[in-house]
Amino acid sequence: MNYLSVENIAKSFGAHTLFEDVSFGINKDQKVAFVAKNGSGKTTILKILTGEEFPDAGQVVIRKDIRMEFLSQEPHLQDELTIEESIFASDIDILKVISEYEKALENPEDTEAYQKAYEKMEINNAWDFETQYKQILFRLKLDDLKLKVKSLSGGQRKRLALAMILIKRPDLLILDEPTNHLDLEMIEWLENYFAKENITLFMVTHDRYFLERVCNEIIELDNGKIYQYKGNYSYYLTKKEERIAAENASIDKAQNLFVKELSWMRRQPKARTTKSKSRIDDFYDIKEKAHSRRKEHQVELEINMERMGSKIVEVHKVNKVFNDKVILKDYNYSFNKGERIGIIGKNGTGKSTFLNLLTQSIQADSGKVVVGETIKIGYYTQGGIAVKHDQKVIDVIKEFGEYIPLAKGRSISAAQLLERFLFDRKKQHDFVEKLSGGELKRLYLCTVLIQNPNFLILDEPTNDLDIVTLNVLESFLLDYPGCLVVVSHDRYFMDKIVDHLFVFRGEGVIEDFPGNYSDFRVYEDSIEPIKEEQPKEKVNWKESQVKNGLSFQEQKEYQKLEREIAKLEEKKSDIEQLFSDGKVGDDEIEKRANELQKILIELEEKEEKWFELSAKMEE
Repeated sequence: MNYLSVENIAKSFGAHTLFEDVSFGINKDQKVAFVAKNGSGKTTILKILTGEEFPDAGQVVIRKDIRMEFLSQEPHLQDELTIEESIFASDIDILKVISEYEKALENPEDTEAYQKAYEKMEINNAWDFETQYKQILFRLKLDDLKLKVKSLSGGQRKRLALAMILIKRPDLLILDEPTNHLDLEMIEWLENYFAKENITLFMVTHDRYFLERVCNEIIELDNGKIYQYKGNYSYYLTKKEERIAAENASIDKAQNLFVKELSWMRRQPKARTTKSKSRIDDFYDIKEKAHSRRKEHQVELEINMERMGSKIVEVHKVNKVFNDKVILKDYNYSFNKGERIGIIGKNGTGKSTFLNLLTQSIQADSGKVVVGETIKIGYYTQGGIAVKHDQKVIDVIKEFGEYIPLAKGRSISAAQLLERFLFDRKKQHDFVEKLSGGELKRLYLCTVLIQNPNFLILDEPTNDLDIVTLNVLESFLLDYPGCLVVVSHDRYFMDKIVDHLFVFRGEGVIEDFPGNYSDFRVYEDSIEPIKEEQPKEKVNWKESQVKNGLSFQEQKEYQKLEREIAKLEEKKSDIEQLFSDGKVGDDEIEKRANELQKILIELEEKEEKWFELSAKMEE
């Protein structure tokens, strides 16, 4: 059953065309993700679907009898209502029945009103619905129903809007970045909820695990064209790679034909026959095809950072309390060269406060944070960038630096860095106020990176970034040689980037876990029965490591080796493919061969160490 059809819609802002001739459909029980680069019109398309905006051309046809709801990035709520009033303001009859029953419970002396309310609950079979909506509120940490909307934080407002929509149980739910402002526990609950519920979804999200586990179809808007993939995120990646390879093969053929036709065009006399005019028209079609090769955004930079001394950042017996909430308690830690740490924990446990203590933008109540003399900290905060009127993109980044030094005396300019992060030369001269929210975050990221820090702190860097940009950022960070500290709710990103985790448990407790987020989930799930049987006993991961014979440092090394081996295997495969395809020129053969030999030696050394640690685990 078709719920919604998009028919040849187009949208422009001034001279800039966002998209045109876009068509697709949404059918019952589909869980569709909409994927596109920042600035290509994702949010605009969502607004057109929900009637907030109108297309310049084309139309959206919606089935008359379906109930549709939209969760925007900035929900529209009534500030003067409480959380409870916001929920019961819905036009759903069963919610009104539950509301009457809740009020009757508050006035037990009015037995007649209570009896009527109770009977209505029975007649409408509202008990299960009440249980479900209370579970939704509990999972989204909306416990104090008397709080007014105007007193809520941005994250709480987003969670309230999500709860209101889920409680309505619409036929079609349209979501714009639903996992933003949710902690990992909430994201995993929402993921499971959507996976099992019979609800039709159309969403924009950058959360790739969410895409993998929830969606059964992906629609991509790429260079103005729509591509549809009947499968999850893994299927999409495979099929997209096949599509691009086929497109490039077709372009290669067109380029060969273009050279031939260009020679013919140059030989033609001025007087032309009808037949030759037809061939000339074909020539321009071939020329367009031959010059349509897509730009692949590879970010492999051998960054030449400032030398790091023996002292990096040291935290000595730090205590911090906010509004009677303990954030840190006698906390000690010394960072090592090249550490890659992910920080996870529920909202409100002090993750951002910890980062502010490291950067000394706030002071500890007691204890001290010592930053080494050679350390240059780069800090990407959730606050983003302040937009100045009439300032161009290239001017913003040049305020922070002109270039990043690379190995062997090379460098990358501000303009080149912007290009790697998907700002082409034309876009670099756009005014900043014209950028989308995701493009602003991308620009802010570039202003931090151009300063060439050797200790990089990223607080929720993936929020509002599209999947293409996330892949670029991940490539950059995999090559980044300095210390890296990341707070992120993006599990896919964390798995790819970090070697170990700081787990903020609350009340000043921070555990150091030797692995990425998926490792942590496996570990937590394995001890869950123990927690249920022995709720008062705290299970320490370090004790479980004794069983497999690895110390904490060895466990960290084991995880790091796995990442490095995978990366070397990929480089080895790429070079071997170049030789296999005959794409190595005579002047490059020796250089590439030496490079391959170096990779093979390094790979052998790391594999040998990995086998040693593997054997120790099995003892």
